[in-house]
Amino acid sequence: MNKLMTAADAVGQLRDGMTIGFGGWGPRRKPMAIVREILRSNVKDLTVVAYGGPEVGMLCAAGKVRKLIFGFATMDAIPLEPYFRKARQAGTLDVMELDEGLFQWGLKAAAMRLPFLPARAGLATDVLTHNPELKTISSPYADGEVLLAMPALELDVAFVHVNRADKLGNTLITGSDPYFDHHFARAAKQCFVSAEVVEERFELDAATARLSTFERSMVTGLIEAPLGAHPTACSPAYGWDMEHLKGYSDSANADDGWQQYVDKYVNCSQAEYLERNGGAERVSSLPMPIF
Repeated sequence: MNKLMTAADAVGQLRDGMTIGFGGWGPRRKPMAIVREILRSNVKDLTVVAYGGPEVGMLCAAGKVRKLIFGFATMDAIPLEPYFRKARQAGTLDVMELDEGLFQWGLKAAAMRLPFLPARAGLATDVLTHNPELKTISSPYADGEVLLAMPALELDVAFVHVNRADKLGNTLITGSDPYFDHHFARAAKQCFVSAEVVEERFELDAATARLSTFERSMVTGLIEAPLGAHPTACSPAYGWDMEHLKGYSDSANADDGWQQYVDKYVNCSQAEYLERNGGAERVSSLPMPIF
C-alpha cells in the first residue's frame, strides 16, 4: 500500500501522444518539480489540459505540446504566459480555448464517466466560433431547450501538488482554495501527486478530513517534493517567486533565453535548483501575494 515513488518513476509512465492534466491554478500550487522532470524526459506530442500557468509555457517552449486545452495561461502579475504567447503567435499549437466554467464542466464530465455535460455557458459566444467541433443538443423534455454539449476532458494522466500526504495516498490541501484538483484526479486513468510533506499514515479528525478533496484510490503514485510548487505559490506555506517568474518571462525575449533557463534551472537536481533560487530558507519564506 506504500505509493511513494520518485518524480522520475512517475514521468516514466508517460508515453508520446498522451493527454495529461495539471492541477493548480495559474501561478498557484502547480506540480513544478514534476514539470521539470517532464522537461528532462524525451516525451513529446502531448495534449495538455490545464488552468494554465508556467507549466504550460515551459512545456510549449520545450516543444512537447501538440495541443493545449485551457481556460487561460497566465502568471497573474504577468498577465499572459510568455512562452505560451510565443507558441500561439507562431501558430505551432493546436488549441481548444474554453471559458473557465466550460473547462471545469469538461473535467467534471470525465470524472463522472459521462461523454458530455449540457451547459448554457458558451452559447452565442466566440467559444463556439473558435471551437467548431463543439456540438449542441436539444433537451429531450417538453422545454426543448438547445444546450451546449461540453465533451468530457478525459485524461490519461493527471499531476497535482498538495500540502500533505501519507504513504497510502491520502492527501490534504490546507490552503484556502483547493481549486479543481479533485476533478483532475477523478478525470484521469492515473493520478500522480507530489506533496510538500509525506507522513507514514494520517490520523484524521473531522476538522482535517474535510481537507482531503479526492479519494486515495485515485492516487497511483506519490512523490515527496518539499517546495515542489516553486516558483508558483503553495498556500499557506510560501508564495510565488516573482523574481524568478520575471526572469523566466524576460528569457522569452532573448534568442537563447529558453536554453539559458533550462541550463540553470532544469538541468540540475532539486537541491541544486533550490540553491540557485537562494536556498530552501528563502523559498520557504516567500510571502503570499495580497490582492
